[in-house]
Amino acid sequence: MTTHTRPRRAFWGDARFLIGIVLVALSIAGVWLIISSADHTTPVLQANRTIVAGEALVSGDFQVVEVNLGAVGDAYLAPQDLEPGQIAARTLAEGELVPSAAAAGAESGRTTTIVVESSTGIPEDVAPGTVVELWHAPPLEDDRSFDAPRILIADAVVAAIVDTEGMMAGAKAGVEVVIDRSDVADVLAAITGGSVLSLVPVGAGS
Repeated sequence: MTTHTRPRRAFWGDARFLIGIVLVALSIAGVWLIISSADHTTPVLQANRTIVAGEALVSGDFQVVEVNLGAVGDAYLAPQDLEPGQIAARTLAEGELVPSAAAAGAESGRTTTIVVESSTGIPEDVAPGTVVELWHAPPLEDDRSFDAPRILIADAVVAAIVDTEGMMAGAKAGVEVVIDRSDVADVLAAITGGSVLSLVPVGAGS
């Protein structure tokens, strides 16, 4: 009796082998895409110092850093996006990446700066960018005493400390603050009216 041996099918013709090859290829491609995505960085602006609301945005106040922001890369200001005449729409902390929404045209600015003298000195933790309350105590009719202190501006932002070198404790200290333009008249009235002004960092008592 003659026995016929069924020829073995070549292993590369096996469907399971082909599926395995496809899965390995997909796995390699997936790993490559992940690595490529992780290596993709975007140049954006980073603040070299604290920039308060209303200040002009100039290239010297920023450095360019390469960061991986993924899908939100367009939400931050790139070097080519910085244009003459732009101002800070809000305070930018030193080292902060600059969101596109934090840059605005000068015509949209609603704030201005004004220098006030704090009769109670400047707290140690007050620096440019600090949000402070501006308190005032109006003089009474006898011109020898003052009324109870009250809040004049609830959310002023310190832009700069003015001429503090050599000042003695308790002496008046000049501070440049950023306030809304609608508050300028009230602040000037307090100054010219002889009110005692004081700065209190927001949250200092909490």
